[in-house]
Amino acid sequence: MFNKNKQPPIKSLIADGTEIQGNLSFSDGLRVDGVIVGNVLAAEAVASILVISDSASITGAITADHIIINGTVKGPIHARRMLELQPKARIEGDIEYAALEMHQGALIAGQLRPMLAGEEKPTLKLAANNQ
Repeated sequence: MFNKNKQPPIKSLIADGTEIQGNLSFSDGLRVDGVIVGNVLAAEAVASILVISDSASITGAITADHIIINGTVKGPIHARRMLELQPKARIEGDIEYAALEMHQGALIAGQLRPMLAGEEKPTLKLAANNQ
């Protein structure tokens, strides 16, 4: 993950049992446990994190700096810095990312596109490199 010390706080929650129909904009951090039918867009001016839990479902486009998915997403995803796909992640749509971490069990039906090489990518430490 990219610099944990600089991750924004999660200030908003879409709780389990809540359904939102329409586009949603946020800044800082957002956790989704419910259902969103519409696009979810993080502000570009400040760092952002979007957490989609295993009970959550989003149908629409998603854009944020750091995205963590363990639920269902139907639509394109644009992770400006980091995308983490946890074991219960189910994605139907194309993904554009700067860095990707994918756990065993995550499923993607779509294309994976890394961002252009000229763009800054977060540094990752690999266990194999720690000697």
